[in-house]
Parts: sequence; C-alpha cells; structure tokens
Amino acid sequence: MTVRAILDTKGHSVQSVLVMSHGRIEGILSERDIVRVLSERGAAVLDEPVNAVMTRKVVSCKQSDTVAAIMEMMTLGKFRHLPVLEEDRVVGLISIGDVVKWRVREYENEQEALRDYIKTA
Repeated sequence: MTVRAILDTKGHSVQSVLVMSHGRIEGILSERDIVRVLSERGAAVLDEPVNAVMTRKVVSCKQSDTVAAIMEMMTLGKFRHLPVLEEDRVVGLISIGDVVKWRVREYENEQEALRDYIKTA
C-alpha cells in the first residue's frame, strides 16, 4: 500500500495549506502555527504575512512511500498533513484522515476476503 494508491483514490488537488512560490514549497501553515503565534504575539499577528508565521521546514513524502512509513512520520512529527513531492513538484497532499480512511477500507476488504475464504473452505 503506497501514497500513490491514496492519491489515486482521493485526487491530486491541493488546498491552500501549503505556501508555494514558483511551484516550490516555501512552508506550510497549520492551526498549530496560528495558535502558537497568537499566544506569543497576540491578535496583532493576524495582520502579519503568512510567511512570518508558517513552518518553513516542511516534511514531505513521495508517491512510492508506504502508508506505514507516512503514518510513522506523521505520528513522530505530530502533524496531520504531508505534502507529496515528485522531483520537487507538489503532486498531492495526504492528511491523517486520508490514511485512516484507507486503512479502514483495507481492513474491511481483508475481513471480507477472510469471510469468503471461510465460506468456501
């Protein structure tokens, strides 16, 4: 099971969570970034540019990465969105919700296959 399989199911469109410049990722803006800067600098931060509050060190994955690998990355890094890059080009965005849906569907398919096997045994 790979990232490509999830993207093929959910689609490759990317919403504005990523901060891009000339097709390259400059950063990512998360709810945690916003809450952090609000607590540090107050409501005036809402008038600052996105690049002043975004996370600049963006962890990404490739379409060939396994879902198990990205689950570990997301868990250890404590983030919910993972840009998918191929040759430094963004080809999608995977969320923890996408991973959970995929895993649930996979388990359901395995259960159905086992039921079918037992019926025919």
